[in-house]
Amino acid sequence: MSEPTRLDPEKIGALVALLHQDRLSAAERGAHKLLNTHPNDGTIWKILSVALVRQGKDALQALGKAAELMPHDAEAQHNLGTALNDQRQWALALECFRRALNLAPNHVDCLVDAADTLRVLQRPREAVPLYQRALQIDPRRIEARNNLGNAFLELGQITDAAACYRLALDMRPDEAQILYNLGNAQRQLGLRDEALDLTRRAIALAPGLTVAHNCLGLIQETLGQRDEAIASYQRALKLDPSYVEAMSNLGHSLRDSGLRRDALPLYARAVELDPGRAESHWNLGAVLFELRRTNEAMDCYNRALAIKPDYAPAHLSLGMALRQQRRPADAEASCRAALAIDPNYVEALSFLGELRADRGRFAEAEELFKRAIAINPDFSFAYFSIATHRKMTSDDVAWRAGVESLLAMGPPLGHEISLRYALGKYCDDLKQYDEAFANFRQANELTKRYGSTYDREKLTQRVDKIIATFDAAFMREHAAQASASERPVFIVGMPRSGTSLTEQILASHSRVFGAGELPFWDLAYMTIRRSELNGQPGADPTAAARIPGLAAEYLERLTSLNDGALRVIDKMPANFLYAGLIHAAFPRARIIHMQRHPIDTCLSIYFQNFFQMGPYANDLDNLAHYYREYRRIMNHWRSVLPATALLEIPYEALIEDQEGWTRRMLDFIGLPWDAKCLDFHQTDRAVITASKWQVRQKITTSSAGRWRSYEQFIGPLRGLIESAIDADASSA
Repeated sequence: MSEPTRLDPEKIGALVALLHQDRLSAAERGAHKLLNTHPNDGTIWKILSVALVRQGKDALQALGKAAELMPHDAEAQHNLGTALNDQRQWALALECFRRALNLAPNHVDCLVDAADTLRVLQRPREAVPLYQRALQIDPRRIEARNNLGNAFLELGQITDAAACYRLALDMRPDEAQILYNLGNAQRQLGLRDEALDLTRRAIALAPGLTVAHNCLGLIQETLGQRDEAIASYQRALKLDPSYVEAMSNLGHSLRDSGLRRDALPLYARAVELDPGRAESHWNLGAVLFELRRTNEAMDCYNRALAIKPDYAPAHLSLGMALRQQRRPADAEASCRAALAIDPNYVEALSFLGELRADRGRFAEAEELFKRAIAINPDFSFAYFSIATHRKMTSDDVAWRAGVESLLAMGPPLGHEISLRYALGKYCDDLKQYDEAFANFRQANELTKRYGSTYDREKLTQRVDKIIATFDAAFMREHAAQASASERPVFIVGMPRSGTSLTEQILASHSRVFGAGELPFWDLAYMTIRRSELNGQPGADPTAAARIPGLAAEYLERLTSLNDGALRVIDKMPANFLYAGLIHAAFPRARIIHMQRHPIDTCLSIYFQNFFQMGPYANDLDNLAHYYREYRRIMNHWRSVLPATALLEIPYEALIEDQEGWTRRMLDFIGLPWDAKCLDFHQTDRAVITASKWQVRQKITTSSAGRWRSYEQFIGPLRGLIESAIDADASSA
């Protein structure tokens, strides 16, 4: 067998010369020719790979062969790693870089490329020492300095990141990407003015830098410039319609503006674009939850957790949804799962406090709220929770100082609103009525910045339509299709009219289960309401067919909550709109209507953060209008519902004579007397409404006539006093 011919070094030199002359095609042809006789020569494969790479051709095979034949050539290993990186084969690329660095530990390009690859593999902590080694060898390596900042940013070491970006910027002061990076770090450090200047400079230099527009939006959000922020996110999306982060941020801004339905398609699109991103599923779930589409929201949270099992926000949000579904044990389990991942997760600690308060364990709840504040003194919602779960006193000096300190810092809008409501409650408890009302008014005015408006005409038209539809004839017409069940009991009325107190009293009976506020009948009404034909109302021909199905679905819902109680209470106050539909579905069910002095009612609503439930709540004129429409539809129900279906209870009378009115209620719903109803404040059950603290106290008359302390401020509500006189006369 003859020996292979020895490779002439001059031929190798000629190929290298062709590379230097940029005669890449000639170098490629020459390399292929030599490989015909010397197929295992690593140097030729290396020259071929360089020629292919420089021509933009596929060089992976040549690079791999060169690396295989030249295992001790650091450059060959590095070149293969670079090509694998381009092919997104990051794990294989990292192996090549490590082999190269074992051969040449001070190969700066390889150090930087290996560190960049580790960051892509979400291993920034391993990347940091590689960047630092590269910079020790070449301190002016700008990309290494910048990317070291990126690694620190990914590790949450924002101050270290900013220092890196600043050094990089000193070397290249007009580099838009570095300006943006430093601006983003300063934003996260709370240095908003400097962040704003840096980001705007970046955009001026590179108007197409999408990440800078997104960052500008985030900064504008912190400055309360929501409209400007929305415009910035929209510009980022115009440049890159698939930019998921900007899409999500635009959704957040719209949600914070009260435009949840506009945010919904943005979050859904983000999930479509990046279904493997847990945060996108969580965002979609959050807006669905706010739209009261709880089951869909829970599906989103579970998908987020399937992608990222240690995603604490999804565990917490799932717990919040479970709480709304009256599953307190499961809600706490989800909350504790979030805390197991992050023991200092203040939102989870606060939610655990709310769960304790739901059960009337207010001292334990406050300890949890205080723990949250100790971890993050800027966590405004814990201050709010402390104020709402007990009576504040003049001893709460530290609490007030904390609230005022946060307000002085110019907190985000939602935080300021919560703090203003809390401070109003504090001043009200201390009988500092002028200051209390000033804070309540400011809180309500701030909610108007969200942009949601109350449409008086729309509500009036809706009430008109309900009155026209659900008349006595409608009740008779659908009697044959109705359910005979007496199990449901409905407590209706304005919010803050005593519905939670009444439910707590009745739920203390051994045969009664209090289900809380069930979001069912609003959607049920939408399914059978009248359609409009050519502007004229026309009866929905399928209404009769739908009512039995709605009744059966509702009974299933009650059974899923409790299958043993003889009576189950639904205390959704706004069901006063649907009393006719409820009676058509359940003519033997009982409806308890709670009435309270109209000005006490409206002021109590105004003093609660009820804006998310209805934009009428943040304006006294709108409250007066809403109350009048409520009164109008209740007058209609009095005229068309049988006396056996509706019991009206004055709140003031109930707190004066609890036993007498409790006996009347129990008789009305067909149950015998149970003395435990008198000790309702000791009943162990979850209450998740704004009245959870009040229903754990013995009945007092202190809340009756409360409006007189605020008489100088009630303005548009004065006209409702006549309504109160009429109501007193009708119930006498």
